[in-house]
Amino acid sequence: MTTSSPPLALWTQRQISRFKPLLFLVCLLPFIRWWILGFQDALGANPAEYLTRSSGYWALVGLMMALAVTPLRRFIGQPALVSLRRMLGLFAWFYAALHVTGWALWEAGFSPALMLDDIVQRTFVTLGVIAFLPMTLLAITSTRGWIRRLKQRWQQLHRVVYAVGILVVWHFWLVRDGKNDTFEPWVFAALLVVLLGARLVHALKTRPSVSPASAHRACHHTAVAGSASETRG
Repeated sequence: MTTSSPPLALWTQRQISRFKPLLFLVCLLPFIRWWILGFQDALGANPAEYLTRSSGYWALVGLMMALAVTPLRRFIGQPALVSLRRMLGLFAWFYAALHVTGWALWEAGFSPALMLDDIVQRTFVTLGVIAFLPMTLLAITSTRGWIRRLKQRWQQLHRVVYAVGILVVWHFWLVRDGKNDTFEPWVFAALLVVLLGARLVHALKTRPSVSPASAHRACHHTAVAGSASETRG
């Protein structure tokens, strides 16, 4: 005779909140590490390039972590995990903002003409800028106030993050492809497929099904309405 293990107790928002300071510190570790390496003069031969590339990498990691929250909470049955998503998303934007600032400062000298020329001439820069703009909008509208203002439109707006994920992985791919180093882009691309695929599967499973009787009634009502309109005509 086998006994089933008891179901995992649901975590509360208070329990999740206790974990947030640790998560905040973990997300801040790359930034702290840059400062330590800078004081040690250990940022490599080209510190500007290192910081620009590193900030972009951690922006991508943060975005993947934010996208992973919903599939994870569904998989382990812990809805309260969703409260971590905003922090991860904001850290993804924070590192993306540093990445874009590094590019604008060290590669274009904050020159609008040079930045525009770079956006037009280099495809990976184009993709990066296109991805960063909606990321900024999502970061601005991530507060409770904006959730109340936008209501149902808020969720529709924040689905843009799926397109952002595709653009960012594509951007990363082109950057590494120029150096013949596509292993990590393959990994992130596969991870993104899994995360978006999990959402698609969930959407298909939870989509309201139409019973044959309901479909028959709908067809009948349509036919009756058509006949009535022909009679009036």
